[in-house]
Amino acid sequence: MEPTYAFSGALWEYGGENTWVFITLPGEHADEIADLVPRRPGFGSVKVQVRIGKTEWATSLFPDKQLGSYVLPVKRSVRDREQLAPGDGADVSIQVILK
Repeated sequence: MEPTYAFSGALWEYGGENTWVFITLPGEHADEIADLVPRRPGFGSVKVQVRIGKTEWATSLFPDKQLGSYVLPVKRSVRDREQLAPGDGADVSIQVILK
């Protein structure tokens, strides 16, 4: 069974209005995921299956050294469907894909 994590977090924009929107993972979850996933070249992304509200999709987490955590991108179609905007909080469930 792939590891699953649930948490609440606030959506935030990177680089200003109408750009990328992320949720930062809690530090304890990020530390556990970093220990589970082998180091990879490149961005060090981690494949995940995500659920926010009734919307589920596949994406990747990206390490952010400045934040000391992983960030989860939340695409526009998910934000529109779940009626979320930067600054809003969301309940998130992620399943790490270790394969």
